[in-house]
This record gives sequence, structure tokens and C-alpha cells, in this order.
Amino acid sequence: MLMNTLQKITGLSAALYLGVAIDARADVVSDWNAIAVQTIVAGGRPPGGAPFLDIATVHLAVHDAVAAIDGQFHPYYARITGASGSPAAAAAKAAHDVLVNRFPALAVSVTATYNSYLAMNGLSQNDPGVTVGQQAAAGIIAVRAYDGSFPSPEPPPFIGGTGLGEWRPAPPALAPMATPWLAKVRPFALKNPAQFRANPPPALTSELYAQDYNLAKDFGSLTNSKRTQEQTDFAYFWAGNYLVVWNGTLRSIASAQRLNIGKSARLFALANMAMADAVITAWDSKLHYVFWRPLTAIQNGDNDGNPRTVGDPTWQPLIVTPPYPYYTSGANNVTGAIIRVLRSFFGTNDMTFPVTTTVTEAVQQTRVYHHFTDAADDVVIARVYEGIHFGFADSLARTQGESVATWVFKHFLRPVRQNDDDEDH
Repeated sequence: MLMNTLQKITGLSAALYLGVAIDARADVVSDWNAIAVQTIVAGGRPPGGAPFLDIATVHLAVHDAVAAIDGQFHPYYARITGASGSPAAAAAKAAHDVLVNRFPALAVSVTATYNSYLAMNGLSQNDPGVTVGQQAAAGIIAVRAYDGSFPSPEPPPFIGGTGLGEWRPAPPALAPMATPWLAKVRPFALKNPAQFRANPPPALTSELYAQDYNLAKDFGSLTNSKRTQEQTDFAYFWAGNYLVVWNGTLRSIASAQRLNIGKSARLFALANMAMADAVITAWDSKLHYVFWRPLTAIQNGDNDGNPRTVGDPTWQPLIVTPPYPYYTSGANNVTGAIIRVLRSFFGTNDMTFPVTTTVTEAVQQTRVYHHFTDAADDVVIARVYEGIHFGFADSLARTQGESVATWVFKHFLRPVRQNDDDEDH
């Protein structure tokens, strides 16, 4: 099991990591998920959905490395003939190589962690599985090259427009749209970024728009809100880093279910591939519609042509408005995707599992759920309480994420034997 808290990735060393040896090596996937998440966070990626590309790439390499030796599931890309050795060594090497490739400034510390990992778990640097992991990582790195991500130089800043309903940079930072290129990145599983593009948002003059405008205005404001204290805490809970939150949840579930290494590798790969493609889907809709956030909408409410939306030029949301258009919701896309993967993988909606926030302002740091969809329901509501979303797109975004995940689960990493117990429930 991983230590409860990893030091900052820049300080990774042989002393950083590790507790006890892994039971049947089944936890190696979770271990390297935690290391990867910490690396990505420390790597300074821009705000928004871009880090989901990194974690998906890591886990697809891990899956292919394990699948080559384990043989339970078809690979994503790398077909390695004659693979042998320790699946744990293969998984660790695959994760290491992808992280070093994507975060070269952290290569020394990641490699120190990798060497410590092998030593503390009785794995040899000469284990044949190391070569398998290297080959799997090289394959995934090659197939994701030139996918449109993290372009250099970056495209010109995108600042939206000033017309009614158009997104524009919001205070306090007045930052341009974060990673507009994400809308054009080649997906991992989908045919193209627009495969599940949302339908247009409601007209500013519509009753639906007015209804959700007033809900956001009343329940999402920083001051004089109709939220209860419990609802405010609930909003803060779901205002965190979804990469960290959902991967931490995956680790908890995988540990509780005692998955073997092949199934664990598949679960993490499916979930993170689905979340990455859900983010790309969200950004496609965001850049296509360029719809304004509640902050801009409510401050300009008297000018939107709808008599049911009274403006307030002093209105502020509970949390800082993110630097990208609203429609649709990235948080709900991601959540819809992982929840659909979990339901499909385990063949049930009934499971008790914890979710832990990354937001220190939240009084309740961990919430326990008993149904997967309950967590998705909460994210739909929480974003309105936070003052950064209108409700009409949250449910729609959740459906987008579910559609992405259904596609991913149906078409990728399929069981080699069609009677596997997690084959399409």
C-alpha cells in the first residue's frame, strides 16, 4: 500500500515511497496511479482538463504491459509477442517511462521512485517484465505523438466575445480560455472530438434559461445566498481537483474489491481513457458554443432580453469562475464517464465507496456513497451551488460523459474470453 501522503514529486527519492510489499502484486496499478497523479499535479499543467490526457496515457501503457503477460484482456495498442516476467515489474516500468516522457523535468525523481519501488518489492531490474513495460510504454507514446495536445508554440489566446450570451474572461484573473486546443485533441477512443457534441443551449429569452439563471443567482452567490450551511459545505466538497478526487476513489474501490492485476489495470485504463475523452468532448462543446458563465450572465442580466432575469452588477459566485466557457460542464462530463465505467465494470449500481475532497474549506472531507449514481447526482447539483454553472447543462454534460464511457467500454480493452464475469452487464 502507498503511504498516506506522498512528498512533493520534486522531492521523490528512495525514502519517499512505500509501505509493505504488494499482496500478489495486485496493488501495483493503484500504487503507480498515485505516483502518476502526484507527478501530474507537480508538473504544473494548465487549469482545466488537460491533466486527464496524462493519466490516461499512463494507464493505457500499464494496461498493455500487464495484458501482454496476463492475457486476460485485449491491448489498447501494443501487441507484444512472447511477453514474460513479472506483471508488476512491467506495470511499474510502463508507468515510469510514460511519466518521464511527459514530464522530463521530473525524470530524476520519478526514476528514483521507480528504482525504490522495484527494490522494496523484490523485483529485479533484469526481470523480463521490465522489457515488456518498456515496449508497452514506447507503443503508447508513439501512438499519442502529434495528437494535438500541449502544442508548442501555443495558439493565440482565445478571449471569446462581448455579445449577449458569449463567454469572456472573468475576474479576478481575467485570463483567456485555458487550453482551447483541448477541443481539437485526437481522442483516445472516440472517432472525433465532436462525436457526442451537445445540442445548443437554451435561448436567453426562454423560460428554461430564466429558471436556471435564477437558481444560480439565488443559490450560487458568494453573499446573501439561499444556500444552507450544509449546502455550502457540500458545494466546497465538490469544488476540488477532479483528477485527484476520482483517481483516489478508483484506488479505494480497487483495493476494497481486491481485483487481480489484469482487472485492476483494465479498470484504471478504462476509467481514465473515458474521463480523458469526456474532457475532450466537453471542450469541444465549450469552444463550439462559447456560452457565458453565471458571473457574466447575472451581472448583465438586465440586458439579455428576458424580463424574468433581473441583473445584479455586484453579484459574485461562491468559488472563483474557471477560465473557460461554461457549456457544457467538464466536471459533469468527467463524473458521468467514470460512474458509467464503474457501473459497467462491476455490473451494478450498488456499491459502498468513499470520496475524499481536495478542498480544505470543506468541513466534511470524506463522503461515503452507497450507489455510484448518487455521486453523479451530487456533482450536478454542487456546480450550481458553487455559482459557476447553470443547471440546464449539468445533466446534459453528465449524459455526454456517460455516452463517451459506454462507447469506450463497448469498443476497447475487451476480455479475451467472452464469458468473463465483467463482460457487458
